[in-house]
Amino acid sequence: MIPVYNEAAGLEASVRAVCSCLTHELPYTWRVTIADNASTDATLEVAELLATQLPRVRVAHIGAKGRCRALNAVWLACDAHILAYWDVDLSTDVSARPTLIAPLVSGHSHVAIGTRLARSSRVVRGAKREFISRTYNLILRPSLAAHFSDAQCRFKAIRADVARQLLPLVQDTGWFFDTELLILAERAGLRIREVPVDWVDDPDSRVDLVATAVADLKAIARVGRDLTTGALPLRQIGQQLPLVGDSQTRVAYGVVEPTDSPAQVALLHQLVRFAVVGIASTVAFALLFLLLRDPLGAQAANFTALLLTAIGNTAANRHLTFGYRGKAHLVRHQGQWLVVFVVGWALTAGALASLAAIAGSAPRVAELSALEAANLAATVVRFVLLRHWVFRPRATASSTGTRAAHPHHEGMPR
Repeated sequence: MIPVYNEAAGLEASVRAVCSCLTHELPYTWRVTIADNASTDATLEVAELLATQLPRVRVAHIGAKGRCRALNAVWLACDAHILAYWDVDLSTDVSARPTLIAPLVSGHSHVAIGTRLARSSRVVRGAKREFISRTYNLILRPSLAAHFSDAQCRFKAIRADVARQLLPLVQDTGWFFDTELLILAERAGLRIREVPVDWVDDPDSRVDLVATAVADLKAIARVGRDLTTGALPLRQIGQQLPLVGDSQTRVAYGVVEPTDSPAQVALLHQLVRFAVVGIASTVAFALLFLLLRDPLGAQAANFTALLLTAIGNTAANRHLTFGYRGKAHLVRHQGQWLVVFVVGWALTAGALASLAAIAGSAPRVAELSALEAANLAATVVRFVLLRHWVFRPRATASSTGTRAAHPHHEGMPR
């Protein structure tokens, strides 16, 4: 597929070059679809003329702009086993196409992408675009735990069965589409093959870099939120899309293996949710302590503020961080929560007592600082106790033996 918008001038030369390359170098049956994204020039007319002249060229007209709209419309309606796309400017050398799709055809990868950031890649582009591209890909690593090297090289292929599962989950309709698709594929445990490419930047690119960067940052936050809350059925998708071939063969194909185990991903999600709840609790604790300090005194104000915020903190973590719903095990959780609360209170009360012994009548800022430092230590202890004691899945007997019970096994789906 070649998505186009107002590309009448160079469309014919590009399409003929692509068809020539595929005819001579691709040992598979193929078809090229020109996807017109609501062009306002003669792009659609040129595409339709090419379709009459070249037997393996088709045209699809999409009434609204957006690569994602074009990909959804064309790919989901396509009967091919492998789906691919590249930009009409042919910045990427199309001769790399057979290398890109070979592991998909053989069944050793789910997705294949070109990368301009490999050592063996040959790239011609300005310093500004090089800096932006590398910075963008660096941002993806800590924010979305991405392991692929080049998210936005517009030279990609995907198995049709994978596309049918993932495309309905992709929300972005603009330039972030590629990144979102890859992140979802990686988090589903699918295998991504990277191919070093030769790339020559198009000097006539009409991409608004500032607007695109702002939109991408917003999209990163949205995808991060969806992944953190577990809103996407990615594990089920991964289980439905098996591969063939052994690990040695996959290494030979240069496959990017998922490096995070399900347990690691679950821990990361729990840490993020716990941190969000903890920040809200910390702010609430500080406000309550300052409000109650004068009428109750430091120790009583600390106890009351800690008790009130701990109730809300535990309820939020029970629901959001550890995925428990309803009243199941509620009494046991409350009893164990009381022990966790006492540990936190002992740490903060000890901090206040130590401050009073050292400085006597300390200012409010010093008291609050000592409490927050103690609360930080208490937070680490609290997470360990909540994860490994209070909300630890209990073993339950079943007809096939003993297994660990997860919240969703007990009628409390995440």
